[in-house]
Amino acid sequence: MVNLSTSYMGLKLKNPIIVGSSGLTNSVENIKEAAANGAAAVVLKSLFEEQIKHSASHTLNQDTHSNYYPEAEDYIRNYTRHNDVDRYLKLIRDAKQAVDVPIIASINCVSDQEWIEFATKIEEAGADGLELNMFILPSDPHHSSEYNENIYFEVLRKLTKLVKIPVSLKISYYFSSLSKMVLKLSWTGISGLVFFNRFFSPDIDIDKFEIKASSVFSHPEEIAVSLRWVAMMSTKVHCDIAASTGIHDGKGMIKQLLAGAKAVQIASVLYKKGFQEIGIMLSELETWMTKHNFKTTDEFIGRMSVKEADNPAAYERVQFMKHFSGIE
Repeated sequence: MVNLSTSYMGLKLKNPIIVGSSGLTNSVENIKEAAANGAAAVVLKSLFEEQIKHSASHTLNQDTHSNYYPEAEDYIRNYTRHNDVDRYLKLIRDAKQAVDVPIIASINCVSDQEWIEFATKIEEAGADGLELNMFILPSDPHHSSEYNENIYFEVLRKLTKLVKIPVSLKISYYFSSLSKMVLKLSWTGISGLVFFNRFFSPDIDIDKFEIKASSVFSHPEEIAVSLRWVAMMSTKVHCDIAASTGIHDGKGMIKQLLAGAKAVQIASVLYKKGFQEIGIMLSELETWMTKHNFKTTDEFIGRMSVKEADNPAAYERVQFMKHFSGIE
């Protein structure tokens, strides 16, 4: 019998599959189903800073009298803010009572404002860990890369002082020097990094003249980006790495573990095929481990990282070789 257990963020997991933050993890019923099908941990749907601000603004806009009472505006903003957080705290408490797998809360923020002090309430509600999902689009030409990157460190500095539970950071690959940034982030005291978050990508409806979302779900081909960076950074960082995006079957999970990920986060495949896919992926992993005589995941995690691979240069190659490009 093979042992599928692993550890991530200092949390002991019975296997490497974590259900990633999404609409699927916004209810106790879905969380129970995920755990029943074998999920080792669940990341709750993110509490969005922008959503909280938007809810407050929307409420104010509906109240034509609020402009006459500045103190009323403050009350409404604070009430909306706390009401959103209170619902989230209830989800944490209810999920902890319903399942026996780690529950990781998630905050999606775009600034270093003091609202992240709600993280202490998340800890008090019983969350086993906290995932910070950050993405600052480098679209403002007046902001340098250093300015944008410093926001990450400011948020982490505040957050890690507020809570004792393990904190992970889910990032994108939009950095001027990704490897250096990842390394510096791992020095901040966080327990995990997630490669990479998947964000809204715009498309244009050419008949309605509207901006709409492009593909909402990931595709198996998207695994290539995170796979490369997991392999390149897994032996260099001072925290665990979880892989995300493009993992749609057991093979994808195995590839990321071989590259050095301690766990994987899945969501799109569950939307497409249902929570039963977790069990199928775990069965694939168990069969593969038996075939290659691995008793534990520790025996092969990182075996194909840049440090351990027979041909590490393949991860750093950015151009096709002549043989594949068809150029003579």
